[in-house]
Parts: sequence; C-alpha cells; structure tokens
Amino acid sequence: MEIFGFDLSAILPFIAIGFGAQLVDGAIGMAFGVITNTLLVSVMGMPPAQASARVHIVEMFTTAASGISHVLHKNVDWKLFSRLAIPGIIGGVLGAYVLTNIDAAVAKPFVMVYLSGIGIYLLYRAWGYTHEHRQPKVIAPLGFIGGFLDSAGGGGWGPVVTSNLLIQGSSPRTTVGTVNTTEFFLTTAVSITFITQIGFEAFTAATFGLLIGGLFAAPLGAYLTKRIPPQRLMLMVGAILTITSMFSLYKSLV
Repeated sequence: MEIFGFDLSAILPFIAIGFGAQLVDGAIGMAFGVITNTLLVSVMGMPPAQASARVHIVEMFTTAASGISHVLHKNVDWKLFSRLAIPGIIGGVLGAYVLTNIDAAVAKPFVMVYLSGIGIYLLYRAWGYTHEHRQPKVIAPLGFIGGFLDSAGGGGWGPVVTSNLLIQGSSPRTTVGTVNTTEFFLTTAVSITFITQIGFEAFTAATFGLLIGGLFAAPLGAYLTKRIPPQRLMLMVGAILTITSMFSLYKSLV
C-alpha cells in the first residue's frame, strides 16, 4: 500500500517515532530532536547532517501546530518569547552552517554531560517544588546557545532552554508553551539554512513519516501541558532530560 508515493510499511516506523517524540516534546517542551536524531543516527545509521536536516524540516510543521495549540491554551509568555526568538534564530543558523561544514561531534559528549547534570538537578528541585515563580534574567544568551546546539548537535533547543529557564524560576506551563512556540521560527530558519547547504536531500520517506506522526501528536501535547501539575511537569522534564542525555553520551563514547 502506498501513500503519496511512499510505501506505507516503510514509513510506519517513522510515523510512530514522530508521534511519540512530538507527544513528549509538546507536553514537556523538549525531546523531539533528541529522540528522533538518536534513532536516525544510532539505529538507522543516517549521517548527522542529513538526520538533523530531516528533523528540522519536520519540526517546521510540528512546531507550528504545537505553537498554535499552546497559544490557544494560553501557555505562552509573549515577553519571554520576544527575548528568545532572535538570539535563537541567529544561533540556529550558525549551528546549521557549522554542522554542514565542520565536524561538531567533538563537543557533543561535553554537552551531554552538562544536560545530564541539569536533568538531575531538576529532579532534585522538583521534590521540593513550590509555586513561587521568578522572572528569568539570562534569556538572550540562553536562546543563542540553545539555537546553536539544536542545529549543530541535532537537538538541544528544548533541553537547554526549557531546563535553564525552569532553574531560574520560570513557570513550568508558560516555559514549555513559550519555548515550543519560539521553536517554530528557529526550525524554519535552520531548515532554510540546511536546504541552501545540502539541497533537497532531506525530503525522503523518513521525513514524511516523521511529519505525519508529529502533526497528529502536536495538539495533544499542548493540552497535556495545561493539565499536568507544575511539580509533576518539572519531574517529567528532569527525567526525560537525564535519560536522553545519558543515552546520547553513551552512544557518543562507544
């Protein structure tokens, strides 16, 4: 059976990956890039630049759907959004250029160690979580670094930006919603950069499968974010960040 010219049996695994990764990403503000890139590179044997390009093209559509859902559920802090967007885009474009021209894998183990530590700290913070929120102060540099690592490392916007904003005391619900909404503009800029560097090689059956699964899951993630208690949301962020970062660290060292 074929769908839009692609063999359905060939794209079903990618549909499942896209759905699961986007459901997690939409609910806790991270993990789509990390999960999909890990599977595409480590399991499917895809080159890092091609894997990152495919994921970012899919994210143009899934983050648009997720962002709209977060806006409708009033999960977005527009002041925070305005301070994250431009630095994130600049960092993302630079990271995409670096990945397609220079081997950026050397820094990946150090980034994964850092993110694992952040995940463990968030788990610690979540146990004693209170509802006293603070306005985050370090935003623009965070956006730049998150955007750079996201495109150069094949995933990192959510883990870097969401986790650090939570550490600074930002509300879990609006943090997840704002970071997801900002990601649409980041992934669009990054995807355009990848296309100018490697052409349209990223448009494959794998891309199409990830897109179908991601689009179905995107609205559900925003709905879950609004209804998950803040303490549980922080626990989920910490757990996913720790697990994915440690696994990525293991794969980069073996």
